[in-house]
Amino acid sequence: MAHNREAIAVIGSINMDVVNRVKAHPQPGETIHGLSTAYFAGGKGANQAVAAARSGAQVRMVGAVGQDDFGRQLVEGLQADGIQVSALEVKEGLSGMAFIAVDDAGENSIILSQGANGQLTANDVVKHWPVVQEQCRAVLLQNEIPWAATAAAIHAAADAGVKVYMNPAPACKVPEAELACIDVLIVNESEAEAICGIQPHDEASAQHAAKTLVMSGVKTVIVTMGEQGAYYANHEDQAAFVPAYRVQAVDTTGAGDTFIGAFCAAHEGKGLSVPEAMRFAAAASAIAVTRSGAQAAIPHEQEIMRWIEQHPS
Repeated sequence: MAHNREAIAVIGSINMDVVNRVKAHPQPGETIHGLSTAYFAGGKGANQAVAAARSGAQVRMVGAVGQDDFGRQLVEGLQADGIQVSALEVKEGLSGMAFIAVDDAGENSIILSQGANGQLTANDVVKHWPVVQEQCRAVLLQNEIPWAATAAAIHAAADAGVKVYMNPAPACKVPEAELACIDVLIVNESEAEAICGIQPHDEASAQHAAKTLVMSGVKTVIVTMGEQGAYYANHEDQAAFVPAYRVQAVDTTGAGDTFIGAFCAAHEGKGLSVPEAMRFAAAASAIAVTRSGAQAAIPHEQEIMRWIEQHPS
């Protein structure tokens, strides 16, 4: 019953981020003093789920946490944002963690420890698929869970007529069999380079990368370039460049995830055109980089709408 499909299913990672602020990143062998340490809920999957939920979408999360205290906290955090968590698996051992250092310029370096995310299987996805198929019009995927689980979701969605949004991050080469099933591929500079060999750095190179990816079978491609803006192209020869909003960045962690979740909510949930949804997403990520933490920094729909009103392009 397709008319009941209103939600977005995010199938992906859930982490606890341990964030250390530093003056400058340490050199190999060097010990430095951190300025402060904080714990933030993170993980690309969970970040994108929270961004979509705060942007007004109904969201269902499919993923895994460990049996530790972090796992319980992470699940409670998702529930606090109104995200459905009945499809979350609890695995033996620890939840996923990310150890993040952020320097005075707002640049970050990240060490990922997969934990429970690494134990999410294709069978887990298949087990929860009937509910996803019944309730969700789109699935949103990343690359912080095993590829077998992601591929299972892509093919199940393609077979069921559920739209596939994919953000292959951390960067990976996406096999052609899966690439052809993706409705909306969202990539940054390094992810675009990993898939098609072109590293976009301005509108012209982004156009080249996007069109190359569309020719490989993806229906719609969005290339994000941080403060350089974002470019989109699709298989019907439509294209647009959307500039970024100029802000003073405090912490760029989760900015891409904010863009992607907000875009998915705006395009899929609100029915905005791709360029309109990109503009909404650009505003969301502009607000997010002015705050610390991944999920903690993600704005709500009303803030985003107010930002767009106050910053006419």
